[in-house]
Amino acid sequence: MDGLGDPAGPVLVCGEVRTCLLSTRDAVDERVAVALLRLRADDSVRVSRHPNRHTVSPDVLTGVDCRLPTATGVRTRAVGTVTARATLTEGRVLQSTAYFGAPAAGPDRRRPWGYYLVRPGSVLPVGSLPGKAAEGFLAGVRPGELDVGAVAGGLLARISRNHRFLDHDPPLTTADTVLRWTAEAADGQRTALRFTKAEAGLRVVELRLPRGTAPSAAAGLCEDLALHDWLLTTVADKLDGLRAGSQDERTLLRTLRPLVDHLLHLWMPRARTERALHPVWEELDENSGYSRQWNALAQRVRDQLALRAIVLRIQVPGPP
Repeated sequence: MDGLGDPAGPVLVCGEVRTCLLSTRDAVDERVAVALLRLRADDSVRVSRHPNRHTVSPDVLTGVDCRLPTATGVRTRAVGTVTARATLTEGRVLQSTAYFGAPAAGPDRRRPWGYYLVRPGSVLPVGSLPGKAAEGFLAGVRPGELDVGAVAGGLLARISRNHRFLDHDPPLTTADTVLRWTAEAADGQRTALRFTKAEAGLRVVELRLPRGTAPSAAAGLCEDLALHDWLLTTVADKLDGLRAGSQDERTLLRTLRPLVDHLLHLWMPRARTERALHPVWEELDENSGYSRQWNALAQRVRDQLALRAIVLRIQVPGPP
């Protein structure tokens, strides 16, 4: 598929990322990660070991023939395929992503499936793409409309049900998050980002990206945003209301130790985001202070553990 804004490329890319803690007591090793994400027998799982261990499943295509969600209520039929994939970071955080690109116009009538299968990851309107399609997608779907969240959720459930590798005894309770996003071509090379936190773990992201950006690169950026938003949300929630001075050491350690063992080392923004899209992350960081907040939270965890160690040494002195 051509890039955003290219003559033969999509004018709009839409997707959804689901992020959760892998349901197992310990982080899985590379062998198990590859087995979990082997979604197709005819394609291999990709593994990256630097700067951290990151596993990516082959793409899976889902055929769709339904109405597009729109903000105006215009009923527009769309046909094509949605691309989905799963990733696993350090054998610990599982994500599933589903996305599609849509051109400004498609054929004037429904074509045979072969016409759409040679355009993987593209959903073509019958006629013209309706106005405010991005706004309609971000607002949420109604019955009968294209629901990429269901595709992403189904892939996540498929992997999470793998009882052969997962013991379903995670070391800490966490909430899942959903990042729903759209991307359009920016004017010139200036990128833009609008990031909104909604209720029930939903994040809404509107992107303006450089012309020619591949839909898979836009999806990778949103996976990175979703991963680090989930990390920050999870650690902040665990520390919210933590009254260290009034809790015994065991209670405090039950809260803090899993954060150190499983999450604090995962913070690596832009590790796998295309260089041309780094300014999007920098804009988010500047506006929201994500990195500053993360550094403060991580230091708070380490300070509490250091303080507990000092107190314990005072309470249990060594031999004279």
